[in-house]
Amino acid sequence: MQEQNIMSHTKGHHLTAFERGKIAALHGEEKSNREIARILGICRQTVANELNRGQIDQVQKINGKRVYRTEYSAETAQLRYEDNRRRCHRPLKLVQAADFIAHFTEHFKQDGWSPDAVVGRAKEKKLYRPEEMVCTATLYSYIDAQLLEIKNIDLLEKTSHHIKHKANTKHKRLLTGRSIDERPKSVDSRREFGHFELDTVVGKRDGQESVIMTFIERKSRFQFMRLIDGRDADSVNYAMRGIVAEYGDVIKTITADNGSEFADLDSVVDGVATVYYAHPYRSSERGTNEVHNKMVRRDFPKGESLDAVSPQAVAETQDRLNRLPRRQLRYRTTEEVFVAERARAQRRAAKVVVAS
Repeated sequence: MQEQNIMSHTKGHHLTAFERGKIAALHGEEKSNREIARILGICRQTVANELNRGQIDQVQKINGKRVYRTEYSAETAQLRYEDNRRRCHRPLKLVQAADFIAHFTEHFKQDGWSPDAVVGRAKEKKLYRPEEMVCTATLYSYIDAQLLEIKNIDLLEKTSHHIKHKANTKHKRLLTGRSIDERPKSVDSRREFGHFELDTVVGKRDGQESVIMTFIERKSRFQFMRLIDGRDADSVNYAMRGIVAEYGDVIKTITADNGSEFADLDSVVDGVATVYYAHPYRSSERGTNEVHNKMVRRDFPKGESLDAVSPQAVAETQDRLNRLPRRQLRYRTTEEVFVAERARAQRRAAKVVVAS
């Protein structure tokens, strides 16, 4: 008798329909459970369990009499396995969490909150009991399964594609001023309040239209957005003077790129803050700016003119982003953190004045 070929079975994986067919064939040849297990490369107890799972009652007529016997059916075993797999998953909580789903949909559409921001904020504020809401992963699963109004195409990160470009870094001058290499290392940790990044968001790249200036604090992620006349030093300086006049007490450093529009920043913040310039083609050195500019683009897409945009529309986007709960901030909003940090800084300054 020819030796049976030994099959390999991945440990921890469930039996396949093909393996069940082999069990049926070998069992029909009256092979023992031990022998079947050896041939298939599985545990003997697995064979025993499988034979029990696939048992069916057969009725035959022998000499005019009905004879009942039990045998193993691979097809029946496969159907029972698939049914068990369907029933083993946790049931959907769409009905039980209907209020929370509506809460998520409202904040996503009106405020631009991400699924994680909605879940994290709801937990932090104890808006729902655990059984009345779902976790972030489940919320994304419902979106993937198209069970909600929100679709994958509506999610900013799901539709982002990062294309790497090899930039030519030759002949790019560094603006006269302090390099980011001179910036205190403590700024990198984000533990200290008052360190800002500065950038501009362009609509059409013809150099003649309005742009949005973004000025963002690294620790709180709170940002100021200003619609300015153009991508030039005069427009940037005018907007910055207004911000410095109101918030100069908390501005310690400013990190900008090498655009000519930032060439005169030192004169604007003289005696208030220190300006540092990032290296050419190193947007990662102003990572906070870059991440938030992508969020700004949801309201002001690249390639669309900003001349038709009103300062009020820019202010509304600013307020919406500043009221967005952030995981990095334990689901507090950037506005909440900025206000608290500024108040703390002002109290410290007042104590210094009194002490002197």
